Amino acid sequence: MIVDRALYIAGRREDDGATAGEDLERARAVESGFVWVGLHEPTDQEFTEVREAFDLHPLAVEDAIHAHQRPKVETYDDSLFVVLKTASYVDRDEVVDVGEIMLFIGAHFVITVRHGEYTALSTVRRQLEGDPELLDQGPGAVLHAVADQVVDGYAAVLAGLDNDIEEIEQAVFTPDRENHAERVYRLKREVLTFRKAVAPLPDALHDLWRSTFNRGHELHEYFRDVHDHAVRATEHIITLDELLNSALNANLAQIAIRQNEDMRRISAWVAIAAVPTALAGIYGMNFSNMPELELPYGYFAVLIVMAGACTTLYRLFRRSGWL
Repeated sequence: MIVDRALYIAGRREDDGATAGEDLERARAVESGFVWVGLHEPTDQEFTEVREAFDLHPLAVEDAIHAHQRPKVETYDDSLFVVLKTASYVDRDEVVDVGEIMLFIGAHFVITVRHGEYTALSTVRRQLEGDPELLDQGPGAVLHAVADQVVDGYAAVLAGLDNDIEEIEQAVFTPDRENHAERVYRLKREVLTFRKAVAPLPDALHDLWRSTFNRGHELHEYFRDVHDHAVRATEHIITLDELLNSALNANLAQIAIRQNEDMRRISAWVAIAAVPTALAGIYGMNFSNMPELELPYGYFAVLIVMAGACTTLYRLFRRSGWL
């Protein structure tokens, strides 16, 4: 569906025409004019008018409708097709929700196609409309503002992942005997999803920065800043993945240590139990001529030997850390 459509001349919003094609004609009549059409998860039928009015390339249109693209920048004749991946962190579920924003950028138009729940651009539009001088720089200013919001949104996701990984690191080294491997694997899967969404972005932004908005262009420094933020986000994600690997290895090591401790305890108690078992077995044999059978205090003497031997073994195992 079309969420918003506006005509901008000299950085200020003008009254819309009856159709997108009429707005485009008015925008082409002045150097600083352009049309911004915003759509959210459009169907092929809903996108027909926009595709025809702005003469969009069929391959780019297909990508925009069906989504599931990696971040990229493609050139079609006199227009750009840009794909950006949005991300938000659902803390209660420890899930990274990834969406997409596709942009068609021409000399006199910007078309944004959004997929996902957390991809609204209403804030970006309001901010740009509040700064006519920046908006007067045309579709490139819209592209920068959208890319900047997308990359800035990664910071909140990284903060959420940082908090959860810190919780895992603390839990792994607590005295409790819980196995945290499942939670670590879940977070690793989310970090991998996030990494796949962000990792190609620096190269795409680098192409914009170096070629489309080259040195001397008014937006050159703006795109360099967004590119730097994307690079830092990518490096941060790699660090998070390494931390999760370390947490997983530490968790597995803790489990192995606890299992060894359990085996030592079991072995120690088996050794202690073996002493009375051996003595009882010996004196339980049915032979007539066994020594000590006729002693009046033989039974109590054997009990004392059993108790003494078990006590001695218990103290030795306690001293060695087996119990």
